[in-house]
Amino acid sequence: MIAYLLPIGLLFVSNIFMTFAWYGHLGDMSRPIWLAVLLAWGLAFFEYCLAVPANRIGYSVYTAAELKTLQEVITLIIFAGFAVFWLGEKLTVNHLVGFSLIAAGAFFIFKGPIAA
Repeated sequence: MIAYLLPIGLLFVSNIFMTFAWYGHLGDMSRPIWLAVLLAWGLAFFEYCLAVPANRIGYSVYTAAELKTLQEVITLIIFAGFAVFWLGEKLTVNHLVGFSLIAAGAFFIFKGPIAA
């Protein structure tokens, strides 16, 4: 059971680091770009320290496609919260429709082969 849940937890935490690495600097554009890059690299290191084990552990129970799908769904969840709470953006109906379509795609990845 831990092999199913641990990768999801690690991917959630790693995505928090990566979202801040990629987009956190947008909350303070006064820093020089070189400093933003260095700070992002520092955060990305911790993201990799979590994402690599998540994928190694997860690959024992998930396919690579399932792991990538989990990653994308988790990324959207983390990013939506980040955009609202850190950047002060509003989510629109278009975002919800787009996220729903991605969730539908995730359903089919985890459902397995469709009988022809």
